[in-house]
Amino acid sequence: MILIVVKFPIRPDRQDEWEQLSGYYSKAVNAEPGCVFFEFSRSVEDAQTYVCIEGFADEAAGGEHMRQEHVARFMAEMPDIVSAQPQIIYVDAEDVAGFGPMGEITPRQS
Repeated sequence: MILIVVKFPIRPDRQDEWEQLSGYYSKAVNAEPGCVFFEFSRSVEDAQTYVCIEGFADEAAGGEHMRQEHVARFMAEMPDIVSAQPQIIYVDAEDVAGFGPMGEITPRQS
C-alpha cells in the first residue's frame, strides 16, 4: 500500500476556490479503482491548513492515479490557491492492506 499525507496551506482569499476544487478532487480520487481511501481534513492548529490522507492499493495504483485528468486539473489550479509549497510524507508500506482495528480504544457499552 502507498500511504501519503500532504499539508496544504491555503490562501484565505482563495478559500471558496479551495473548497470547490478539493470537493471535486476528493470525489474523483475516491472513485479510482486503486484508491483505498482519500480525505481532506482541516487542521485543528491552523484554520488555513488542510491535511490530505491518501491510500492506494500499490505502486501501480499510485501511478495510474497520477495519469488521471482530475490530477492534472488539481495540479494546474493549486499554485494559485496555496500560500506556500505543500509538504508531503510518502510511504510504500508493502505489508499494509488497509485499516485495522485500534486495540487501545473500543466503544463503552451503555
